[in-house]
Amino acid sequence: MNILICDDDKEILEAVGIYLKNEGYKVYKAYNGLEALEILEEQEIHLIIMDIMMPKMDGLKATIKLREEKNIPVILLSAKSEDTDKIIGLNMGADDYVTKPFNPLELIARVKSQLRRYTTLGSLETKSHVYKTGGLVIDDESKMVTVDGEEVKLTPVQYKILKLLTANAGRVFSIDEIYEKVWQETPYSAENTVAVHIRKIREKIEINPKEPKYLKVVWGIGYKVEKI
Repeated sequence: MNILICDDDKEILEAVGIYLKNEGYKVYKAYNGLEALEILEEQEIHLIIMDIMMPKMDGLKATIKLREEKNIPVILLSAKSEDTDKIIGLNMGADDYVTKPFNPLELIARVKSQLRRYTTLGSLETKSHVYKTGGLVIDDESKMVTVDGEEVKLTPVQYKILKLLTANAGRVFSIDEIYEKVWQETPYSAENTVAVHIRKIREKIEINPKEPKYLKVVWGIGYKVEKI
């Protein structure tokens, strides 16, 4: 199980991290809400321990943001003990609330309880076989691609490129990254090869390939599928 701890207090971060690692969990660390959201985009996280008061983005705002896409358990930490703060946190989408200072063993017990409830309910996120953004849908079991309900025929390489980008919608991949992941080879003069396939994919999935809705170039960096 992967747990993300988010707190601007490094001592708390380190101490909680040690207890969690001793219980066999893999621990990721962030010092503010923005860093936490970035890690959530890149890693499969099963539970978050989130401080409320942090710079750049506080825990409540980060919880609201992550709840737009994820249903993983969130345990909020705060130095405040008033009931109103607990209620606000729970209304924002948190699953539990622990007041500082706290007993680390109590926090671990809360973590285990939330993970047990999460997995028992069958909500543990697994890698879906269906990737979707807007009207673009990829069913990886049947290898079928549809756009607004219409099936699109792709070559195996085209399919692999589109699946890679759609499964990571919003993330920009460099040309070398695409080549390495799709061809499983060290890139050598990959730019033209990838560009040709991208153009062919656009011709099949875009209404107007010159003004793409889904498959976009990020000049000087690479390509991405827009998260819609």
